[in-house]
Amino acid sequence: MPLVLAAVLVLVLVTVGLVVVRPGPVGRWLGDGSAGTAATEPPEPTPVAVLATADIGAPMPSTDGLRAVLEPLVGDAALGDRVHLAVADALTGQPLFDRGGGEGTVPASVTKLVTAVTALTARGPGYRIPTRAVAGSKPGEVVIVGGGDPTLTAGTKGFYPGAASLQDLAEQVRTALGGTAPTRVLVDASLYPGPVHGPGWDDDIPTGGYGAAITALMLDGARKDPKADQGWAERVSEPELAAGRAFARLLGVPENAVRRGTAPAAPTEAAGSPAGSPAGSVEPGAELGVVQSPPLIRLVDIMISESDNIVAEALARQVALARDRPASFAGGAAAMTDVLSELGLSTDGTRLADGSGLSRTNLVSPTLFTELLALAASPDRPELGGVFSGLPVGGWSGTLRDRYGGSTPGTADGAGVVRAKTGTLTRVHAIAGVVTTSEGRLLTFAVLTDQVPPDGMEPARAALDRIAAALATCGCH
Repeated sequence: MPLVLAAVLVLVLVTVGLVVVRPGPVGRWLGDGSAGTAATEPPEPTPVAVLATADIGAPMPSTDGLRAVLEPLVGDAALGDRVHLAVADALTGQPLFDRGGGEGTVPASVTKLVTAVTALTARGPGYRIPTRAVAGSKPGEVVIVGGGDPTLTAGTKGFYPGAASLQDLAEQVRTALGGTAPTRVLVDASLYPGPVHGPGWDDDIPTGGYGAAITALMLDGARKDPKADQGWAERVSEPELAAGRAFARLLGVPENAVRRGTAPAAPTEAAGSPAGSPAGSVEPGAELGVVQSPPLIRLVDIMISESDNIVAEALARQVALARDRPASFAGGAAAMTDVLSELGLSTDGTRLADGSGLSRTNLVSPTLFTELLALAASPDRPELGGVFSGLPVGGWSGTLRDRYGGSTPGTADGAGVVRAKTGTLTRVHAIAGVVTTSEGRLLTFAVLTDQVPPDGMEPARAALDRIAAALATCGCH
């Protein structure tokens, strides 16, 4: 079984992640043994693979060996007074080292690993979120019904690749209405009961560009400009109405004819009218069109690779809906906790408040993250393997693209062998993921800190990266 497990995880890490090449100093740790240069101009370095692969026969580090390497790094003052750490073997799930590993700690955006695993479990990788249009109670009245797709866009190309388009939905509506001209648009975002902002969010999050009002209907993650930056972006205050107005424009309906409302109940099969019926004959509640989000596995990839908070909250609500709970912050948190228990993971010390990690009231233990990642690597849960495809690669991609460089002492050896999700709030810094040791053993690890000095973001990040890099260079027998 360990051999099968290792092979499956190596396949995930190599095939769903991009196997890329990078020249230069990384050759040292990937076996590029070339030495010596010309006295005048050095030759162009030979490109080498950035992603290291695991060796299923590699020895496992010992607890004593890990303690000797990690304890001095965990004591770095830059990490503050609460530093909790857990390391486990990815192939067997065996715990190898912990320092407060069972302590609930504010995880910030590392929470998204919980959101990813529970969403993939509850909905499955291929699930798509629908946005529907149905006939209103009056002729020409169209109701757009939000299903919670945060990637929906108005035109042919929005912020998120492969997003569903209101333009396609409008064309379906015109065909379904036949000769009836649309005259009014109702916006039904009632799938999410509210509130729209999360508990424990810092005051600047709703308007500061990293969060938004979480509603069941929105365009481009509620961005005002679909070409805005991946992280910070100005958001609209009422995403559902902004989407309704965009839909009205596509239907040729005046924007002042857009209102909030609720879709009529769907007609029975006998009462429904086929698409293209004569004017006025479409039954109230009859579906006029539907568009679908990208598959859920793609949404998970976006959420993890770029730490997208809006996508995270949408996925948490999909877990809630799949478990018959309200699609709210509280409902999503409760449903995710339920799924963790279903998966056999210990929720001791865990308290969830949202899916993005923006809430300071979230508490998760490092041990839960290491167990969760080991489970995702298991051949018994193939639907969870997609978690690894979005994990940023040290020194190369996502939120780690600018980390593990030569400018930060003690971190360069983590480039290409650390794949991890990061988390940052004021005084909170965290990292969790997988790392390949110098001997080829694949480990899961999590380091969570929530009492970092207020102005200590960069030193804390460097200290976390040194811990992960030390695991990468560790034989630790």
